[in-house]
Amino acid sequence: MLDNRLGEFLYDRETIAHLCDRHRGIGADGLIAAEPPETADAQLKMRYFNADGGEAEMCGNGARCFSRFGARLLVETQALTFETLAGTLKAELKGNLVQLAMSHPHSLLLNASLKVANETLTVHFLNTGVPHAVVFQEDLAATNVRSLGAEIRFHQHFAPKGTNANFLEVEALGQLAIRTYERGVEDETLACGTGVVASALLHHILHGAPSPINVRVRGGDTLQVAFGRDGDEFTNVTLLGPADFTFEGRVEPRSL
Repeated sequence: MLDNRLGEFLYDRETIAHLCDRHRGIGADGLIAAEPPETADAQLKMRYFNADGGEAEMCGNGARCFSRFGARLLVETQALTFETLAGTLKAELKGNLVQLAMSHPHSLLLNASLKVANETLTVHFLNTGVPHAVVFQEDLAATNVRSLGAEIRFHQHFAPKGTNANFLEVEALGQLAIRTYERGVEDETLACGTGVVASALLHHILHGAPSPINVRVRGGDTLQVAFGRDGDEFTNVTLLGPADFTFEGRVEPRSL
């Protein structure tokens, strides 16, 4: 998380990748910066960069963390409206939890058959700010997320931009476990908020699970997705989960 309201950080791709490097840098799945908003309706603008230094439209978990960070920058407000490349979002702080109002889901695709790693997988797709492919699995623990995820992420079906890949196990109706391979990180991550939202909405569409839906991520937290439905359209989609400060510090430019 970086306060860049003065515009001093120039978003050099190599520098961002260095900061995110887990061996020689700070270590992170991505870098998020706060900027002044471009419209009067928002209090801040969020810029999100993956660990490879490339900019992405949105990050659900990152947006929840940004909400906590932005509230601190704005002297502990309990509500925040901020711009992203995926649209303007609103968040509410509820104790140690943050509830984020998500952007409108779109580009739904069900039951695509993709040849991946010498097998054919049934893959579903939904864009919840960034693109997400979703595969339901019977044994999530045994799933080779790094290998299958990479093949789906770079599959020609999702060319040229690629997609994130999510693998789900239905533990009960309305209760999912998820593992995610993230585009830009190019590896499995401990959690992906937009992937959680896409997976929960697809669980509703395919299995009839009612709102809210709980999703347990690889990092151990359980996130909650709530939503409404108006015909074929989802309304009032929210993501609820924890966001905590770990540490803060300063990185000298000469070390980059």
